[in-house]
Amino acid sequence: MGQSNLNHGVARQVLLCQSAQLVNSGDAVSFEVLYEGRSEHGFVVRFEGQVYAYLNRCAHIPMEMDYVPNRFFDISGQWLICATHGALYNPTTGACRAGPCRGGLIAIALTEHNGSVYWHTAPNLQPIEC
Repeated sequence: MGQSNLNHGVARQVLLCQSAQLVNSGDAVSFEVLYEGRSEHGFVVRFEGQVYAYLNRCAHIPMEMDYVPNRFFDISGQWLICATHGALYNPTTGACRAGPCRGGLIAIALTEHNGSVYWHTAPNLQPIEC
């Protein structure tokens, strides 16, 4: 019954983290979302000064990409990598660059302002409500 009070049709901004927590090609900040009704993890990274967020799910086989928590960049700091399969993804688009993948990563809309990063809800992407 508590879910009936949620307005899924209107996009909301949900505070994710402080901007200073994200360093270019550094560790990600992870967060939980409901994606198509299932609890999933997302992550946000900073690359070349901009923030990008994706579901933490490899496009090859839908499993989490980081086996070292919050580490998504390869050694060069230029590509997001699935630690299990070795697939490489463009950090700005989520598109597959190399390795075993079918399509790309699922992007999560973001904004950054006043020193904070916010993710945006969508009909298939909602916060986990207590």
